[in-house]
Amino acid sequence: MKKYLTDLVVSSNERLHPNYCLLRLTQNVPLPEMFPGQFVEIKVENSPATFLRRPISINYVDRIKNELWLLIQIVGDGTRKLSELKEGDIVNLIYPLGNSFSIFDSQDKDKKLLLIGGGVGTAPMLFLGSKLKTLGYSPIFLLGARTSSDLLQLEMFLQFGTVYTTTEDGSQGEKGYVTNHSILKKRDFDMIYTCGPKPMMVSVVNYAKQIGISCEVSLENTMACGIGACLCCVENTIEGHICVCKEGPVVNIQKLTWQI
Repeated sequence: MKKYLTDLVVSSNERLHPNYCLLRLTQNVPLPEMFPGQFVEIKVENSPATFLRRPISINYVDRIKNELWLLIQIVGDGTRKLSELKEGDIVNLIYPLGNSFSIFDSQDKDKKLLLIGGGVGTAPMLFLGSKLKTLGYSPIFLLGARTSSDLLQLEMFLQFGTVYTTTEDGSQGEKGYVTNHSILKKRDFDMIYTCGPKPMMVSVVNYAKQIGISCEVSLENTMACGIGACLCCVENTIEGHICVCKEGPVVNIQKLTWQI
């Protein structure tokens, strides 16, 4: 798949939460084809402490407005600089990078698909859900966060499917972690897709293997280059070591060697 090194224009930068912003980018020609699970490497300007590009999951692609959305968690100097971008600013991207989630044949729309996201790991779940909805599926989202204020973009998720939530403090949805949600005991699923903190994904993988459900995870290893050159993101699999940025970030759990 063709990769692009190009400048995009900030159409808006919305602070959704003290620690998260939603960056919308556009250009004067149609954006290229992108798939759920892929990511971008974004250059951070005017940040002496930031030498490398930052990998950010593709959150959504608005074809009507010709916008690429990036949900950014503010955790250091680089992401803080990105959160300060203003409308009209120029940012340089390499994209789309990595592989994508597997999607069933569009003729098999009765498949029960569960999309589990935690923290900033909800970002690729929105894009995936929008794609599934377009193909005629009715995805189910299970989103986890620490508190209700950390559950982001719920109104968008509701446009694409049924939404269940968990919070650690019980302020919204069921109290606890996503793998404790009652929906997992009440319904059978044909496929699970997940992205989030590794402990959460390990729990999801454990659940999927115990029940015998197909599952794909989007790994969040440190990805410095995005093209498999620096080897920062290497993950061990049953087939040997892979560069997550190039051969992932989406991996079927049958290939993982996680101890669960």
